[in-house]
Amino acid sequence: MNPRLLALLLLFLPAAWASAAIAPTHPRLLLTPDGVTALRQNLGRAPLFDAALAEAKAQVDRALAAPLEVPVPRDAAGYTHERHKQNYTEMQLAGLLYQVTRDAKYARFVRDLLERYAQLYPTLGAHPAGRGQAPGRLFWQTLNEAVWLVHVSQAYDCIYDTLSPDERARYETALLRPMARFLSEERMQEFDRIHNHGTWAATAVGMIGYALGDEELVQKALLGSKRDGQAGYFRQMDELFSPDGYYCEGPYYARYALMPFILFAQVIENNDPGQQVFARRQQILRQAVYATLQQTSPQGAFLPFNDSLKDKDIRSDEVVLAVDVVYSRYGRDPRLLSIAQRQGSVFLGGPGLEVAQALAANPTPPAFPFASVEFKDGPDGRAGGVGLLRATPAADAALVLMKYSAFGMEHGHYDKLAVMYYDQGREIIPDYGAARFLNVDQKFGGRYLPENNSFAKQTIAHNTVTVDERSNYGGSFKTAEEAHAERVFFSAQDPAFQVMSALDRTAYPGVLMHRTVALVRDAKLPQPVVVDVFRLRASAAHRYDLPYYYAGQFLETNVALTPHVTSRPVLGAKHGYQHLWVAAEGQATGPVRFTWMNQQRYYTLTMAADATARVALVQVGANDPSFNLRNENAVLLRQDGRGDHVFAAVLEPHGHWDGVRERTYGGRPTIQEVRVLAASAEGTAVRITGPGGLEWTLLIAAAETVAGAHRLTVGGETFSWEGAVALRKR
Repeated sequence: MNPRLLALLLLFLPAAWASAAIAPTHPRLLLTPDGVTALRQNLGRAPLFDAALAEAKAQVDRALAAPLEVPVPRDAAGYTHERHKQNYTEMQLAGLLYQVTRDAKYARFVRDLLERYAQLYPTLGAHPAGRGQAPGRLFWQTLNEAVWLVHVSQAYDCIYDTLSPDERARYETALLRPMARFLSEERMQEFDRIHNHGTWAATAVGMIGYALGDEELVQKALLGSKRDGQAGYFRQMDELFSPDGYYCEGPYYARYALMPFILFAQVIENNDPGQQVFARRQQILRQAVYATLQQTSPQGAFLPFNDSLKDKDIRSDEVVLAVDVVYSRYGRDPRLLSIAQRQGSVFLGGPGLEVAQALAANPTPPAFPFASVEFKDGPDGRAGGVGLLRATPAADAALVLMKYSAFGMEHGHYDKLAVMYYDQGREIIPDYGAARFLNVDQKFGGRYLPENNSFAKQTIAHNTVTVDERSNYGGSFKTAEEAHAERVFFSAQDPAFQVMSALDRTAYPGVLMHRTVALVRDAKLPQPVVVDVFRLRASAAHRYDLPYYYAGQFLETNVALTPHVTSRPVLGAKHGYQHLWVAAEGQATGPVRFTWMNQQRYYTLTMAADATARVALVQVGANDPSFNLRNENAVLLRQDGRGDHVFAAVLEPHGHWDGVRERTYGGRPTIQEVRVLAASAEGTAVRITGPGGLEWTLLIAAAETVAGAHRLTVGGETFSWEGAVALRKR
């Protein structure tokens, strides 16, 4: 074409379309014309995709048969909230169905809802149930508004060519552009925030920007409201993930954040492949998906540290999308197909079709490599991390996690060096997670409950040490956000002795905390055991409390306990202590044994202690007038008046109970005693003994002297070892 003629034509095109980044054809977001053709041509050839499409069609057809409902917003988790969520889901699916089937009824459905929203949205002010600094209009928080626009932008893109110019102008003027302006200008602080809320907002504005052909909106989404790169999608990608893909808020919110990250990456790649978004930061999106999958239980649930709800697992829509796109974009790793197979569904788009076709061709893909692994935290990988030790990849195998990361922003907990433990595919030493009933209007409008702050976030709610009945950093979020724990050592090379070690010197001024956790196999034991050594060092005397929350039925202990039967005292006055009933308490006389049962297996904690230690059985639920907290139980070991102290314990799974056949065996533990032999400037020595000559000595170098050779003399014995940790078996 004549260059002068081309330049003249461009003058009459919308300014954004002059950019090579935005093509003037529809659909252009997650679907493309070529992609739609491929979907149509392969219908009936990929059962998993066909099933997902049939499910979507059934859902939307039900909606078509019902009256349209676009209510005035009034609640945070009730009818109006759920109705608007249902509308955006059905609009997005109807748009897709129109592209695949070319049945005009689906386009009309989207158009009719757009018409209703275009009438409603200009009349709305701040949401009546809005809380905090960023209330929405359709929804109680801006976050939900962004999620609405992410879905509706896809619907609009899919039916764009069926609309008249007047209809487009009306929807864009009354609804789509005002909502993008609301998110990026009126809620600029939220839009530019480095946080999953900011990721969703940037994705929403960017997707509608591409759909409208508006380069200014796209650039705001990519680079922040000022378009200077200090915020926006790319900055989110750079700041929220560590180099190995760990997401700073933990796996529960990684799941949630992956959806906008992956969706917008697909949109950018479809419209501006020169950005090479999937290659950014050494393929950080691929790293993030693999890291998030690793941080799941043997049954696929996300490990629930920080603000986490225990219902979410790898079958969540966000993870289905992420797995399919990563499979498609990063070399089609066949091991991801085993995850897709467990999910039982695929994303309705090109990547989902690829996965479904691959599973149809290979219905027995290789297993995903769940493994013992360490993830570092922070954009540079220098803000501590999270360690996971797995006995084997089997679905019922033991898993132990220790958290030594940064705080985790607003969804973080005061839980430095906390642990959790799974066995038989379920929680045995659980983390409480979050205090929230998501989308349950009767429970504080579905928001995080007040008890999330007063208990679930507090240190005493976790399996870690609380000092002087105060949470880490005195419960100060600002202080906690500026600090992190430190990695000491992680090794999983020897399946018989996997070990991780971390320390913290910031949570309690003047107190150094150093925890070492090992997963140990021995021919004398039928199951791997967890060895847990928690050393505290301080120049002043303190009260140290270490709870182990346990899931199951208490059976017995060797401590003479005084039960509080008719009335129960509360453990303390604040920092979460006010929510713990003291069910029983007693004085230790030596090593403590505590046994409970969960399903078909027994568990015993054998803990080093002397006559100065006190033991309490506590239960969550005190000072809870609305009954918001789950009544979970813990055994708590308390040591008063110490500066330097070592808690040492072995968690031993043992035996079997069969209620159907009325058989049981191995109901008492093999480990008989755990003793701290020494704790010096050189290191710590812990002795573990049992019958049949079972004798282990765990040697742990002091935090300051990890590297090199170590020598520790205890009575008549001298121990020498190299590096951070060694285990001697006799």
